[in-house]
Amino acid sequence: MREQPEGAALLAIAREVLLRELLPALPEDKAYAARMIANAMGIAERQLREGAGPQEEEHRALAALLQREGGLEELNRELAARIRQGGFDGSEEAWSLLWASTVQRVRESAPKALTAPDWK
Repeated sequence: MREQPEGAALLAIAREVLLRELLPALPEDKAYAARMIANAMGIAERQLREGAGPQEEEHRALAALLQREGGLEELNRELAARIRQGGFDGSEEAWSLLWASTVQRVRESAPKALTAPDWK
């Protein structure tokens, strides 16, 4: 059994201390770097909380769309190449995969941006 709090919670605590206690005491020329670090910590925390599920789901969807197996990075490269060649013009399945992937990435990197009613 792991010590409590777990990794994601530890990152959240450390990020909070950085933003609330350390950032105000930093010279102005160091504040931007501290905010970048806090942002990276927030992304890492959200990725830890989500686990591997989103990547596994993306991998399955890519393999189904491309009708072949391969690594996630490899399949993403092939999808991009085929899109550039017009291979998925008008494809609802490709659009859905890209939309789901975009929403997941925004969930991790900037979740407050998902407040618009169109985001699912």
